[in-house]
Amino acid sequence: MADLPSYRVREAKAFCHTGIDYAGPLYIIPYRRRGVHKIKAYVCLFVCLVTKAVHIELASDLSTEAFLNALKRFLSRRGPVGTIYSDCGTNFVGAKSHLDNIYNVLESEQYLDKFSNELRDNRIEWKLNPPSAPHFGAWKQCTMY
Repeated sequence: MADLPSYRVREAKAFCHTGIDYAGPLYIIPYRRRGVHKIKAYVCLFVCLVTKAVHIELASDLSTEAFLNALKRFLSRRGPVGTIYSDCGTNFVGAKSHLDNIYNVLESEQYLDKFSNELRDNRIEWKLNPPSAPHFGAWKQCTMY
């Protein structure tokens, strides 16, 4: 068996290293009334790769905007994250490019002249699996078979 990744053997704050994936679809009824139809929703799973704690958020669809909203709710509840591991789903890739654009603005000279560097210091690192290789998932690499 290979050695465990370094984040599995070092002490770290919960959800400092996080794996993200979707589950579903689930069909939910948004409110109870006559004639209300079920709508499709997804569960966004945030798994702490150090302690295996799980945080669950509901996402209305698989779009980048819905994922970013779930990520915002997660970060407001659990605090800053150091590294995110996910597959190459279009919503995850879109969110990563959206956040990279924000980081580029934050690192620009114009922004640095106007605001402090604190937001820039808390940058989240995002690692994607290779395409068509779900077995490269962060928690799959560390489990014993």
